[in-house]
Amino acid sequence: MAAKNAPTSTRNKALYKRLRNLGVSTKESARVADHKVKTPSKKASARGGAASSYADWKVPELRARAKKVGVKGRSTMNKKQLIKALRTS
Repeated sequence: MAAKNAPTSTRNKALYKRLRNLGVSTKESARVADHKVKTPSKKASARGGAASSYADWKVPELRARAKKVGVKGRSTMNKKQLIKALRTS
């Protein structure tokens, strides 16, 4: 019996082929490859949730974030300086 090729209606033939090489069934591979995505995958990360403004944060929270990012001299900075340092880092 000959190997089955991608169905003619498959939108993303490269994805279908990768899934088949990984051992996924033809039916499941076709379903995934045919799925229409509302936004391109390159823009998916741009759709993230809305973050609150640094102005709404308290100084200890800003210092903790600055520590995580690696801002030097954060312990002596005031709120305005911390916000500026976080935005530029």
